[in-house]
Amino acid sequence: MFLDFPRRGKHTAREDRTFAQPLYRRPLPNTPTTRTSLTLASTLETVDRVEHEAESFAARFGFNEDDVSSIAMAVREATVNAVIHGNAYSQDKQVTASFEATENELVFRISDQGTGFNEESIPDPLSPENILRGSGRGVFLMKAFMDEVHFRQLSPGTELTLIKHRTPEQHAA
Repeated sequence: MFLDFPRRGKHTAREDRTFAQPLYRRPLPNTPTTRTSLTLASTLETVDRVEHEAESFAARFGFNEDDVSSIAMAVREATVNAVIHGNAYSQDKQVTASFEATENELVFRISDQGTGFNEESIPDPLSPENILRGSGRGVFLMKAFMDEVHFRQLSPGTELTLIKHRTPEQHAA
C-alpha cells in the first residue's frame, strides 16, 4: 500500500480533498492494498488525466496491453459522465477518482457532485432507434470492458465503481 502525500511547499486542503498539485507516493511495508486518489476540477483535462492515471495503474499491476486499454477506456467513460452529465462542467463541483489494487482485483471509483441519475433510465444503445446515435454508449462500454460495474447515489452526486479481476499471472506482477 502507498499513502499519497502532497509535495512540500504547496498548499493542500485535505479537509475538502482538494490537491493543488500532483502527489508523490510513499510505500507502507507489508500491506496488501495499494490506493491512489485524485480530486479534480470538472474539465476535459480531468478526463485525460484520470484516463492516463488509470492506464498507468493497470499496467503497473500486470494487465496486458489490451486489458490496459479497455480499463483506461472504461475509466475515461465514467469520468466523462461525471464531468459532463454529473457536474455539467460546473467550476463549483469536483470529480473524485480513486484507484485500488488488491490481491484479486483492481477497483476504480469515479464520483461527481451532480444531481444523480437512475441507471434504469439509460437507453439501450443497441435498440434500433439508438443504434445510429453519436452518444449514449459509455455505460454499455464500461459493462463490456469491466468485470463489474456498480452505481451508488451520493448526497449529492453519483459514484461509479468499476472492477477488473486479476488472473493468477497478474498476481505475480
